[in-house]
Amino acid sequence: MEKITALSLSIGILSGVATYFAVGPAAGVFFIWAATIAWAAYFLLGADREAAINTIINGIFGVFMAWITALLLLKIDPEISLGVEITTALIVAGAVIVLCLSANLPQFAIIPVGVLGYSSTFAYLLQTPDKLNQEVLLGASLNNPLLVISISFILGSVFGHLSNQLAGKLSSIPSPLVRKR
Repeated sequence: MEKITALSLSIGILSGVATYFAVGPAAGVFFIWAATIAWAAYFLLGADREAAINTIINGIFGVFMAWITALLLLKIDPEISLGVEITTALIVAGAVIVLCLSANLPQFAIIPVGVLGYSSTFAYLLQTPDKLNQEVLLGASLNNPLLVISISFILGSVFGHLSNQLAGKLSSIPSPLVRKR
């Protein structure tokens, strides 16, 4: 089987499995959109063991930086002299600078994946009602983005790795449409 066909089948089949879990037994704990972001990052980084590790570590680092940012944003006093908008912008700018400067450490060197984790966390916090609050952010529950987005990133990387392995097995299957002479 051709590699692109094998990869298409493996990604399609496993995306169906992942979707089943995201809308079924793991709904609210496993977000398919965050998982597919990590899944794509895994392939962009080379689709090997190192890519899986880098996707997980850098993605979770981005989630952590967004979580810290969210906690700081909740501390903004609406009466602050700079204004909420400027203070928010300064906090986000500072966090993103730290996220990017952390690339000086080899384990955090994949800045784009860190940004994907950061952005995924804020997508969850800003688009899901009642999540951007201190109780959720500091709670030991599966509402906490530090947990659920990290879980989704880990599983997305695992699904990426599994789809790559399955594609390898499928590509070794001879095509019934090709005749040997």
